[in-house]
Amino acid sequence: MKIVLLAAASSIHTLKWANGLCERGHEVYVFSQHKALEDFNQGVTVYTFPNRGVLGYFLMVRRVRILVDKIRPDLVNAHYASGYGTTARLLNYRPWVLSVWGSDVYDFPKKSFLHKYLVRGNLQSTDVICSTSKCMADETMKLISETKEISITPFGVDLKTFKTKAEIGPAENKVVIGTIKSMQWKYGVDTLIEAFAILKEKIRLTSKASDIQLELRLIGDGEQTEELKGLANKLGIGKSVKFVGRIPHSKVPSELSKLDIFVALSRLDSESFGVAVVEASASGIPVVVSDAGGLPEVTINGKTGFVVPRESPADAAEKLEMLVRNSRLRAEIGSNGRLHVEKMYSWKSCLDKMESVYNDVIEGKRVLGK
Repeated sequence: MKIVLLAAASSIHTLKWANGLCERGHEVYVFSQHKALEDFNQGVTVYTFPNRGVLGYFLMVRRVRILVDKIRPDLVNAHYASGYGTTARLLNYRPWVLSVWGSDVYDFPKKSFLHKYLVRGNLQSTDVICSTSKCMADETMKLISETKEISITPFGVDLKTFKTKAEIGPAENKVVIGTIKSMQWKYGVDTLIEAFAILKEKIRLTSKASDIQLELRLIGDGEQTEELKGLANKLGIGKSVKFVGRIPHSKVPSELSKLDIFVALSRLDSESFGVAVVEASASGIPVVVSDAGGLPEVTINGKTGFVVPRESPADAAEKLEMLVRNSRLRAEIGSNGRLHVEKMYSWKSCLDKMESVYNDVIEGKRVLGK
C-alpha cells in the first residue's frame, strides 16, 4: 500500500515506523517540517517543508495537497494530534489515521480553550485514532464527545538488536545504574540523582568500600544538564555520576549493555508509553520506574522491575538497594523483562498491529464508498 506519514522526521519513532513499513514492502512517504537527524531507508521518500513552528502546520497544507494528489496514497497517518493532526485535518484526505503521542493530549489541550478546541476537532475528524498505550487512550477519550474505538499500537523494539547481560558476559566489579532521557524537569532525572545519593550513603554505612562500587550514567542532553551536574556535586556524588550526552538511537543497545539497572522516574503523566523502559527490558536489565503515565503499563511490578511513587527518591533508593545487593535478583528480573518484551512488544508484533489498523480503515473506506 501507499502510505503518507505526516510526522516529525527528526523523531526516532517516525524513522522506525517509516523504515519498518518500507521493509514490509509498502511505499512510504514522510511529510515533515522537521529535518531528519538520522538517515531513513532508501525506499522511504522524505519531503521536508520550509515552514516552521505553529503557523507552519497551516502553511504547509497547500504543498502537501499538491503532493498527495500526485501520489494518491491509500491512507494518510498523522502523528501528533496537535501540529501534524491539524495539517491532516485541513488536508481532508480520506482515509486518515491520527496517532497520539503524549503531550499532544496530556499538555497541549490544557494551555487554553482554543488549544483544547483545536485538538478535539482534529480527534473527531479522523477516521481512526491510535495510541501507544491504554492510559493515553483513556486520556484521549476525555477530549472527544463521541464514542470512538482507539487502537493500541505501541512502539515496539527489534529484539535482534538488544543483547541480554547473559549474552554479553560479566561486567566490571561494580554496579552501573543509568537512564536514557532528555535532561528535563518532567523526566525526574533530579529525583534519580537524589535517589542515587541516598543509595550511596546506605552502601557506605553498611559495606566495605571495596565491596560495592556504584556508578550512575545519565545518557541524553537537555536544558537541565548544567543544573543536574550542580545537584550531583552539591550532594557529593559528582565523581560517581557520568553525563554521557545525547547519542544516536543506533547506539542505544550498546549503552544499555553497560548498565546493570535502568531507571525512569518521570513525574508527569505525559510519559505516555516508556519505550526506553521496554528497550532496557529487552536487554535483560531490571527496571525501576515511577508511577507516571504509561511506565507502570510496560513494567510488571515485582517481576520485570519495580514501580515506585513519583518524586520519591527514598522509595527509589530502597528498590535500587535491593537490586544492587542481590545479583541473582537482578538476573531473574532482567530475564523476566526480556520474556515480557518478546511476548508484548516485539517490533514485528507492533508492525502487525499497525498494518491491521491500516487494512481495516482502507477496507472500511471501500465498504462505505467514501
